[in-house]
Formats: sequence, C-alpha cells, structure tokens
Amino acid sequence: MPVWSRVRRGVPALVIALAALVDLLTPTSVSSAPLLAVAPVTAVSLLSQVGVIGIGLAAMAVQAGLAFAGGSYSWQGDAAVQITLASVTVLAVGLNRSLRMQHASASRARYAAEVAQRAVLPSPPSRLGDLRIAARYVPAEDMALIGGDLYVIQETPFGVRAMVGDVRGKGLSAVTAVSVDIGVFRYAADHEHDLPALVGCMEEALLRESQRREGLDATEGFTTALIVQFADDLSQVHIVNRGHPAPVLLHADGRARVLEPKQEAPPLGISGLGEWTSPVETYPFLPGAMLLCFTDGVTEARDPGGVFYNPADRVPHMVQSYRRQTGHLPDPSTVLDLLARDVSRHSGGAPQDDQALLVLHRPFPQKDLLARPHVL
Repeated sequence: MPVWSRVRRGVPALVIALAALVDLLTPTSVSSAPLLAVAPVTAVSLLSQVGVIGIGLAAMAVQAGLAFAGGSYSWQGDAAVQITLASVTVLAVGLNRSLRMQHASASRARYAAEVAQRAVLPSPPSRLGDLRIAARYVPAEDMALIGGDLYVIQETPFGVRAMVGDVRGKGLSAVTAVSVDIGVFRYAADHEHDLPALVGCMEEALLRESQRREGLDATEGFTTALIVQFADDLSQVHIVNRGHPAPVLLHADGRARVLEPKQEAPPLGISGLGEWTSPVETYPFLPGAMLLCFTDGVTEARDPGGVFYNPADRVPHMVQSYRRQTGHLPDPSTVLDLLARDVSRHSGGAPQDDQALLVLHRPFPQKDLLARPHVL
C-alpha cells in the first residue's frame, strides 16, 4: 500500500488523539465531544464498515475515559454525548455503505465502457511488417472511454492503410457512427485499389446510414477523416484529408512538417449536399520518420490565455529534449506519452475534448542501426 494511503487511513485515529489532547489541555468546561464526533465522519471514505464502527466505538470509549479521569462524568450529560457519538457512527456506516455501492456501480460501468471500447475501437498491433505503430485514446471524461474519435489500421493487398477520424456528435449516436466508419474502412481497405475509391465506398455507407436515421439534419454524423496508405517499402505515404487536422511528419533529425492539404475537401458523410473529389497527396517517408496523426482534441486544446496547442512547434522540442536526456529518439509509444502529457499541461489539466492519437514509424534498417547506436 502506498505511503500516502496509509497516512490517509490514519486520519480518523489522529482526530481522536487530537480530541483527547484538547480535552487534557483545556478546562473541564471545554468539551472535546464535537471533535470526537468528527472522527467517524472522516472514516467514511477512508475505511471499511468495520473500520468506521471501530473508530466510532473508540471515540465513545475515549470520551467516557476522559470524563471519568477528569472527575466530570455525569450520567445525564455524558449519556447524551454517548448517544450522539453512537448516532453519528451509525450515520457514518450508512454513508460508507452508500459510497461503496456507488463505487462498485461506477467500477461496473467503467468495465462495461472498457469492453465496449475494445469491441468498437480495438488496439492496433504494435507493428505491421517494418512499420511500428502506437495508438492512444484520451477521453475528456473518465467514464466516457469511447466517443466519436477513432483510429484503425490494417495490412491490405495494397499496402498498410490507416484512418484517424472524428465523428460529429456525442453519445450513442457517435459510437454507432464510429462502428460504421471502422467497419466500412476495414472492408473497403481490403477491396478498393486506390484511396479515392476507398473514400467513395465510405461516403456511400455513411450516406445510407444517415438516411436510416429519422429526424436528423443532413449534416449530422459527418466524419472528418485522415486516410493514409504506405508504399510496400514504406518509402512513401499517400494521404487523403477530408476536413481533418493535418498530420505532422517528424523526421529523424528532429525537423517537423505539417502536411497541410493543397486542396481542401469536406468531411465524409455529406455527399447528399454535393460532390467532391478526394485528392491524394504523396510525401517521402524516410527511414527514422514518424507520422503523427491526431484529432481536434489536440489542436483545439487551449491554455488559460486562449492559445491553441500547436503540435508542430511543441512535439519537435519534446523529442529533442528526450533525445538529449536519453541519447536516443523516443519510440512511438513514448511520443504519445509525451504528447498527451504536454497537451494536458497546456490546457491546465483534464482534456477539453476526446483525443485519438496515432503514430506510424519507419525505423532505420538494421545495418543503419549498427551505425547509429543512439537512433531508433
């Protein structure tokens, strides 16, 4: 048990000791009974029911012992104090039971949320071929382990393909849209030869899904999406950006480049309002490079002054600082740890919105690793 937990569990006993000390150091006209009544209340969230009862009985025994030792015990006055302490103890036991029931209910709800997350948003493999992968879902609320943000990656006959997306909306409807997005992507990624055809397949599926929902606005449930495909040798990455925050390409030397689309395209799922193309842009993906993808929970995180988080500026500094401290570059999982902590510091605590994070890394070939002992 951690030291702080042991200290906290000792607080009720310390309250009783303090009450006894006050009683011994003050005139007999000053009663320590109110402080003794505090002891079982402080035990409500710190001890078990047996512990709360024990603290209550200890408080009653100390009060009676102090009264007898001081020669001030009276059956009328002290009996009333004993009844008060017993009543407070019974109330504390009830509160303790209620608190533990709520905790158990919250634990079951969290477990159910974790199961739903693994079912709807399973963790990707740590590697596909030579590509290293790390993913993270950072919920804005502790109990909401899954929402409208998503990532998915798989090996296909056309190379490794991945998607990071963000569904408009909250709650069950957003989770439903996420499951549709992931299901359609997994099917289309294995069957469509190029990215525009893959995107077109997803557009059709989302349009059909929106038509099944009655009473929703035509733009409700759209998905911003970043869809990427790697060449077989990982030398290039092809990207389609449909209204999503631009990814950051982090080179092995620490330089970062934001891959802003040259041609804007709207989110998926609003083809009923018009037709748009899905331009594909291709970038070199050199050994040691990392592609950092994220949802707008990162780029829209603001500090107390209202300044938005800029991953292109902050991530390279974090990576270089880590390299100076350790002598090597961080692996993809460490990059996500650094990013999540830095976003939290920037926004002053809890995330302001859900964040889906994905890092795709092309390591150096083994022969280059021997020549570069400090680079991963």
